[in-house]
Amino acid sequence: MELTLELGYSQILHLIGQLPANQIAKIKYEITDKSIVEKATKEITDFQKFILSAPAMSDEQYSNFKQQRERFNQWRAQ
Repeated sequence: MELTLELGYSQILHLIGQLPANQIAKIKYEITDKSIVEKATKEITDFQKFILSAPAMSDEQYSNFKQQRERFNQWRAQ
């Protein structure tokens, strides 16, 4: 047997507010220390994959970019 409830954010806060202080502290610990770390780790991993899949400059392209930037800075200073 399974029971599914659809509660809004404010309803959840109201229910949590009715709990004893030690249970509220327990919920806070569970959310902050476990859930957030797990979600953040996954998000960081996805972001790292995104960054690593991006195109990268070769050494020659980077050298060319630096030269062009120096020339542009000299032109701008005139």
